[in-house]
Amino acid sequence: MAKLIYSVLASLDGYVEDERGNFDWAAPDEEVHAFVNDLERPIGTCLYGRRMYETMVYWETVSTGPEQSQVTRAYAELWRASDKIVYSRTLEAASSSRTVIERDFDAERIRQLKRSAPDDITVGGAELAGVAMRAGLVDECHLLLGPMLVGGGKRALPDGVFARLELVDERRFAGGVVFLHYRFTA
Repeated sequence: MAKLIYSVLASLDGYVEDERGNFDWAAPDEEVHAFVNDLERPIGTCLYGRRMYETMVYWETVSTGPEQSQVTRAYAELWRASDKIVYSRTLEAASSSRTVIERDFDAERIRQLKRSAPDDITVGGAELAGVAMRAGLVDECHLLLGPMLVGGGKRALPDGVFARLELVDERRFAGGVVFLHYRFTA
């Protein structure tokens, strides 16, 4: 059975965007980006809300030529190879291959996908991850916490969810980022 994993880069105070909607402060350095690539290798399907998809679709057209770092090229190739399900009531058409637009999030359909998918699944975007957590669908969280406080904005983790977690792994990076891998327990 495939796992549904919420991976997120956030500030130490738990935000994915600051109060102005900025998240450029979360851009990973080469070491962290290479680690993220390793986390993404077992992923076959990505679930996105519209805004996260519109941010991530950059990887559909970014050059994979020699002017890019090996880490950037690898991530673009991983992203392009994954299936994508985008939840949006306003998006008319996909801007990337291997992409399906769904109007509504259907928890039962995701349960079926988890049972049948040969590879793990990620959920991208704090709001959609919150919906998936409230539905009891998320199996693991990969939190990459950056060494900054932004003081407010969009929270990485949702309100209204009570869950017990087991720490599975942790790692510290030279630039101050800390990785925490949690598994949801019963």
